[in-house]
Amino acid sequence: MTIQLRVLAASLAATTLTITLAVGAPAHAQDDPPELIVNGDFTDGTAPWWWTGNLAAGAADGQLCTEVPGGTTNPWDAIIGQDNLPLQAGESYRFAVTASASRPVTVRALVQQPVDPFPTQLDERPLLGPDPQTFEFGFTSTVDWDDAQVAFQIGGQAEPWTFCLDRVSLTGGAPPPDFTPETGPRVRVNQVGYLPHGPKHATVVTGATEALPWELRDAAGTVLATGQTAPAGLDPTSDQTVHTVDFSGVSATGAGFTLTADGETSYPFAIDGGIYQPLRTDALALYYTQRSGLEILDPLASGYARPAGHVGMAPNQGDLAVPCFQGTCDYTLDVSGGWYDAGDHGKYVVNGGISAWQVMNIWERATLAPTGSPDALGDGSLSIPEQGNGVPDVLDEARWEIEFLLSMQVPDGEPLAGMAHHKVHDVAWTGLPLLPHLDPQPRFLHPPSTAATLNLAAVGAQCARLFAPYDSGFAGRCRAAAETAWDAAVANPDRLALAENEGGGGYTDDVVADEFYWAAAELFLTTGAADYRDAVLTSPLHTGDAFRPEGFDWRWTAPLGRLQLATVPNELPGREQVRASVVAAAEDYLATLQAHPYGLAYAPTSGRFDWGSNNLVLNNLAVLATAFDLTGDQRFRDGALTGIDYLLGRNALNQSYLTGYGTVASENQHSRWYAHQLDPSLPHPPDGTLAGGPNSSIQDPVAQQRLQGCPPQFCYIDHIDSWSTNELTINWNSTMAWNASFLADLGDAALPGCAVDYHAVRSLPGVFAAAVVVHNTGPEPVEGWTLAWSFPAGQRVLVGIGAAVRQTGPEVTATGRPWNATIPPGRSVQFGLLGKAGGDADPAPTQFTLNGTACT
Repeated sequence: MTIQLRVLAASLAATTLTITLAVGAPAHAQDDPPELIVNGDFTDGTAPWWWTGNLAAGAADGQLCTEVPGGTTNPWDAIIGQDNLPLQAGESYRFAVTASASRPVTVRALVQQPVDPFPTQLDERPLLGPDPQTFEFGFTSTVDWDDAQVAFQIGGQAEPWTFCLDRVSLTGGAPPPDFTPETGPRVRVNQVGYLPHGPKHATVVTGATEALPWELRDAAGTVLATGQTAPAGLDPTSDQTVHTVDFSGVSATGAGFTLTADGETSYPFAIDGGIYQPLRTDALALYYTQRSGLEILDPLASGYARPAGHVGMAPNQGDLAVPCFQGTCDYTLDVSGGWYDAGDHGKYVVNGGISAWQVMNIWERATLAPTGSPDALGDGSLSIPEQGNGVPDVLDEARWEIEFLLSMQVPDGEPLAGMAHHKVHDVAWTGLPLLPHLDPQPRFLHPPSTAATLNLAAVGAQCARLFAPYDSGFAGRCRAAAETAWDAAVANPDRLALAENEGGGGYTDDVVADEFYWAAAELFLTTGAADYRDAVLTSPLHTGDAFRPEGFDWRWTAPLGRLQLATVPNELPGREQVRASVVAAAEDYLATLQAHPYGLAYAPTSGRFDWGSNNLVLNNLAVLATAFDLTGDQRFRDGALTGIDYLLGRNALNQSYLTGYGTVASENQHSRWYAHQLDPSLPHPPDGTLAGGPNSSIQDPVAQQRLQGCPPQFCYIDHIDSWSTNELTINWNSTMAWNASFLADLGDAALPGCAVDYHAVRSLPGVFAAAVVVHNTGPEPVEGWTLAWSFPAGQRVLVGIGAAVRQTGPEVTATGRPWNATIPPGRSVQFGLLGKAGGDADPAPTQFTLNGTACT
């Protein structure tokens, strides 16, 4: 994520435009408020208007026109403006401008203070064309200024063009601007759809205090189901009075279903087992178009082709030999490659770390979880250049980032050798739009940090484990880098990142105990070494509550270690308690979700939504999904399915936060190259791109102008300049892809019902024999069964009778033989075990799952 403090003024293209700003007038305002702009109709020539030295403006026939040179980089490289305008706090203003451009150009119109960091009261980006257009905008000033400036930023175009102003006006005494969002029908649903055998919930915004009738219709208008809403009262996250609807009993499939209640009809949606399959692929596909150091090819990403960025070709000044910031080292590093972090051109180890980890974990889960589908993620599953190399594409994509992370390690023989530089980015912020290959800024390596170093250790260890079957050499590099990074972090345990964010996000982190725990867990899982095991067991986070109501992210990574220790086979002492802690956290998130009328698995302690709240929601859903993988408990599966509804339209704004998914979806996320809102020749973000979502702190000027006093769910606007609510980032899409993969694996199959009888006896000293009976209590036959459990006391299976039995650590799976692979409804199968006892007693497993479903 990026925090822009300086680039608060935007470029305006040469077009005739009229902008009007209106703000509530105080009681003493006159009927005809005074005009603040001097010579806004240009009848008196050009004074007091000014312009930058690369322009030569002139006034004629009531217009101020100028040729705007091409080849500039940023909007503020060419400006026309007027200074010394008074603003009064609490006063509402109307700003109007009529302007034109010789060709379609987006310009930036600002009312700001002309001193660093250029705070704004108005920041708009009208699209101009050859015909004069009038634009009007309103704002309420939050400050008393006597030196405000109206500025039209018109630079940043490759080719020259002509800009003309016909009239500019700024007056007080206007009515307050109304930025009430359009939220569509009051019936809120998952606009993509629902699984046939999954939960189906909706929310109705209504003032009614009693239950209301609802009906579900198919695309032909046929009523399929009816029922009554459940009043839920006032939702504090939206300040809305709402009811809920449960139509989970419907299993009909198709598209174009609608739900009607209280005289309103929802947006259409599907009921289909395959709705999440394309989302899994699309959410992962963003990473190819985010790649640095590689030409993006149109056959692989249609509409997103561009030259390689930051490969040492002018005007780029990186990334083949990048020096250290302010002389903090005397070497340079080749840090080309990797993923651009967000909508800027920076690359950050701490955010890249969790992103690469989650992308790799998609594959790891697919190979370990009962419902995992490795074939869906294998070689050829993504449109990337590495197709056909025999490596799962999801790992190939992760490798592009991992290679960058490895390159950020301080070389041997240098001070702080083995640590990782925190980040690399431009020396100053650039404007929008700006494709990566056109970025002219110098770039620097920022000093190493303990947090970045531990990210490298954790991701390197995971990489070594997952790439070993495909590229032993690369796996070895990852392991060596991980162990070196761990040693360097232990030697430098409190080297925190500097609190600076000029030209790039700060990514500061005052607590690194969580990174130590995560890295130790990954290194233990990969190596089994006692030192890493002991680091896990002695960490206060191992027995403490690693899971928080706010969720986990790049700044809080302890849950990553806990989730891995619970799911990746290992022999850590007390592992059952680790698994139980994940299930307990999932119970908490499930309770939060079930209590919320929008099915929201997110309840920050402060009551305020955080930056990137959507990714925090998804990370909480990942805990629910993991609990389902561990237990097979359908409640957790249903919780994960219900929770995703919020991201896809069942929310206060009635919109999907995923580009290309839903009737109304985010499409103007903050980005320098997916910048269609600013330049129609550029694309919107790719389908499957997640917007950061509601952020109660609304740090950017656009959000501040429109969203003051917003209830948490309303603190969002789909505007490219709202970087605090509408950014895209690699770590937000990584959790989106993880959840989409989990949901896609569920498909449309009904979960089986099952019960297990387990009885063990000692047949010989130190040897146990067990009989296991699996009952199908569901209505459908179970085809190709696999029973899974975990031994609690170190038992080891020596032989399976009537089933193919495999054991890794305490984890055991038994799969039916060809002659008993089907369990008809109401029938059972039996198999036997002969094994080595783990101690004086042979306690029975506490939980069995059949094809991923918990059995009684």
